Amino acid sequence: MEINDLFWGQIKSTIKNKAGSSKLLENWLDPIEFIKSEKSPDLIKITFGVPSQFFFFYVNEHLKEKITSELIEQFNTRIEIDFIVTGKTTSDYNASLQDVMQNTEQLFQQPISQPHYNQNKPIDNINEDFTFSTFVVGKNSEFAHAATYNVSSNPGTNDYNPLLIYGPSGMGKTHLLNAAANQIRKNFSHLRITYISAERFLNECVSAMRRHEMDKFRQKYRENTDVMVVDDVQYIGRGEAVQEEFFHMINSFIEKKKQVVLASDRMPKDILGLEDRSRTRLERGLIADITMPDLETRLAILRYKSENYSIRLSEETVQYIARISKKSIRELEGNLKKIKMFSELQGLNITLELARKVLAHHENVITISTEEIQRIVAEYYKIRVTDLKSTNRARPIVVPRQIAMYLIKRFLDKSLVDIGKAFGGKDHTTVINSLAKVENLQNKDPQFKNDIDELINQIHNVTGL
Repeated sequence: MEINDLFWGQIKSTIKNKAGSSKLLENWLDPIEFIKSEKSPDLIKITFGVPSQFFFFYVNEHLKEKITSELIEQFNTRIEIDFIVTGKTTSDYNASLQDVMQNTEQLFQQPISQPHYNQNKPIDNINEDFTFSTFVVGKNSEFAHAATYNVSSNPGTNDYNPLLIYGPSGMGKTHLLNAAANQIRKNFSHLRITYISAERFLNECVSAMRRHEMDKFRQKYRENTDVMVVDDVQYIGRGEAVQEEFFHMINSFIEKKKQVVLASDRMPKDILGLEDRSRTRLERGLIADITMPDLETRLAILRYKSENYSIRLSEETVQYIARISKKSIRELEGNLKKIKMFSELQGLNITLELARKVLAHHENVITISTEEIQRIVAEYYKIRVTDLKSTNRARPIVVPRQIAMYLIKRFLDKSLVDIGKAFGGKDHTTVINSLAKVENLQNKDPQFKNDIDELINQIHNVTGL
């Protein structure tokens, strides 16, 4: 099959049809030109041209995977694509700023079709940009990071097999999986690594069963792979026959001291449709959770990302973006990219005012203040607000002070330094210890937990949150 302008036009039409009627997708896809292709026995490299540097940034971030997946579907071999800036502008490059700001988020969320491969040798899908050095570690991810790094330093030689990282979507699980694969590839170049999504594993397994080619499928994953990295394991629960194959594959790897690294958005016991023996096998290794980072970690991630994207932000702008981006790290990065895109399209410098304009729909209106939370806690424990801010270390004062710090952190997401200042200039270590003690006491003392719940209800009544 020859790759030329006509063929590229057909590929673009296919991508559009799969996405449905999306004017925004057309605006970004149509101006992409076919430049050249280079073929080898197991790889095709294709170069495309784009009109501008901004266009280059956008299609690399949001269309490259879609295009690559569709080309793989057509050629059934490895595909690498690159974009170069040609400087040409066409009548098709007509995406208005209003269309972009209103519809870009919808385009970002469109699913990428899963490519299917028939060859025996697994395809290397590792993202080279996701390494341990580019992962910002916080309290939410310390254990998961340490466990993954340990496994990548000694694959298959310790008790961390399989290693399962679990947590909500967008927290950095995929980053850690890729980091482990990159580290193993760097230090153990002789090991063959397969990185795959569980959904693709499921699709390939079902396809192999229908074609009566399970021997080839097993050879591909059990014999031709030394390190198995599987993302989104929760999808395995969809098919009993696939679970059987997945279960035996993991057993085979562990028996041969081959490393398995997995990621899931939930614990094995919470995966719907997962058989007991599959659940037990997943739980028999090491399980490490990763959660939403606190404000300090989000600030660190944002500073790193902005430097990486060559975006200059004032400290107040960094603080603003970090405070309102509470759902996931993916949301944090997405908000940063939206601001960058808006500023480049408008030719404006990034300021706090610009960030507020772009992300206005993300803001959560806070109808309670630090002082109000302090007042609610003080009244509940029948002490004065000034007692909370004092140096008094008597238990009747210290415990309410710690609870007030905890509630401020929970509802207002203030930094540790800001919380300390609100209580008479306490240092951040004092705040950290206070938050830890409140968390610990809630698990041990039912009455203490009831007090916290009552205070939370009072805050809900005031804020309507």
